[in-house]
Amino acid sequence: MSEIINSPLLWKGAVVTLQLTLYSAVLALILAFLFGLLGSSRHSWARAIGRIYVEFFRGLPALVLMFWFFYSLPLVGIRFETMVAGVLALGLNYGAYGAEVVRGSINAVPTAQYEATVALNMLPRQRMWRVLLPQAVPLMLPPFGNLLIELLKATAIVSLITISDLMFRAQQLRASTGKGTEVFLVVLVMYFVMAQILQLLIRYLERRSERILGRRPQRRAATAIAGTTGTGSLGGVGGGSS
Repeated sequence: MSEIINSPLLWKGAVVTLQLTLYSAVLALILAFLFGLLGSSRHSWARAIGRIYVEFFRGLPALVLMFWFFYSLPLVGIRFETMVAGVLALGLNYGAYGAEVVRGSINAVPTAQYEATVALNMLPRQRMWRVLLPQAVPLMLPPFGNLLIELLKATAIVSLITISDLMFRAQQLRASTGKGTEVFLVVLVMYFVMAQILQLLIRYLERRSERILGRRPQRRAATAIAGTTGTGSLGGVGGGSS
């Protein structure tokens, strides 16, 4: 088991997996905000563009999209490197899910906030960037965290187009050592640890965004006020009965 854990093949594959996750997540985040903002626009043509992107790429399996980029497009003279094909397939697929998260989070901001921006005669751009989006971002973080972990796990399919990620290296190590159970047990633990690290990062960003918006102190203050009120009420009842 120790020789498998210390194998440089697995660690090199883990680095490639993290790189692929990072590149795909950046692409997916850009697309999510772009088409999510279009989907929440007041203009029907913008909403239509956002809806077409979301429905098209959300309805396609990432594996089929990856095969199309890597195997089909070269037949018409368009070639991508393996890493680029993997990043494009995962980024376009998960960006569609992220776009719905962005759109839903913006729409979840209380209507009173939007009405206040209208009363202040703000431009549409100012409403979005100064009022609506800062309040929507904390709502996006939990589902974005789930999508990021799903994206990390989905990178395992890139081994099918010969990217030397963690899964590809695990297959090589299994073939050379014959210890399939031990190899995939170590790989399972490595994926789990990477997913937990990403989850901790998202939770840190959640707490930080709530502190910036002043939500956590308000919750604590509300709890303290509720406790004081409850104590005072009991005291008042007790005083009256005596």
